Amino acid sequence: MTVTATATTMSSPAQPPQPWWRHGHVWLLIAGPATVIVAGIATLILAVRTSDPLVAQDYYRQGIEINKTLREGASTKALLPAVQGRNHAATPSGAIEADAAPVTASTAARQVPPAPQAGQPAPR
Repeated sequence: MTVTATATTMSSPAQPPQPWWRHGHVWLLIAGPATVIVAGIATLILAVRTSDPLVAQDYYRQGIEINKTLREGASTKALLPAVQGRNHAATPSGAIEADAAPVTASTAARQVPPAPQAGQPAPR
């Protein structure tokens, strides 16, 4: 008995395979690194063409002048600390005491009610 092998041939596809640039997923993979390269070149161009802003040579003196200006103008209502000046939007301009002791964050967090007078019950 002789066994003959019959070769089955696969039918060739109807269309030939497309070149790699015709596939969308390839361009999706290329787009990420290409975007980074373009952004890097743009950043390099900006860094080379524009100058860096310089700190003023007398920055310390300017800071001291700003502090003096703030200290001199501390009596105005516009420069009050938020804890001290809030809720006074409808208050007439002369009603806020400018010489009041400043309220800091540590003292504002622990506001203590006044002690009761003799003969009065303690607040709850």
